[in-house]
Amino acid sequence: MIGRLFPYSAQAFPEKCKHRETRMRRNIPMILIRVVVGLVFLTEGILKFLQPAELGVNFFSSIGLPFPQYLVPAVGCIEIFGGAAILVNLYAGDAAFVLLFVALAALVTTKLPILIGGPIGPFPVKRPPPYGMLIFLHEARIELCMIFGSIAVLLDSGLRFMRRKQWWQSRNE
Repeated sequence: MIGRLFPYSAQAFPEKCKHRETRMRRNIPMILIRVVVGLVFLTEGILKFLQPAELGVNFFSSIGLPFPQYLVPAVGCIEIFGGAAILVNLYAGDAAFVLLFVALAALVTTKLPILIGGPIGPFPVKRPPPYGMLIFLHEARIELCMIFGSIAVLLDSGLRFMRRKQWWQSRNE
């Protein structure tokens, strides 16, 4: 591919071109995971503001979450900015870490009662019977994909927050 764009560079540096193409092929699966995870969180965050009756304050109060009028905008902003950060690969690991907790909270509050077959604390069952493992896995498929996708982004990118050297620290420390 690089040889077609710059015909003389491939002849002069064949091992460098081969290394770039190999590295690019190796990164494509992670790029696809980032796109899927980032788009899902980004759209879910936007939908919390665009459809408040189905996904906003009414939904949060119906599942028993406290202070839904404050929690919905906070979660929506976290999902929008976190999804965008994963999409553009800017502090993607930190965003994935925060979004991991959002996805886990969604799993516990909305899907775990289906697995148990009854309410868990203040979180009611929003679905009529049947209950059980297969129904839980069916209902929780998006949350599980987002959890594992966020873990993959976190493992690939790592955490950068609070790991930057301060201006008084030398580069060799």
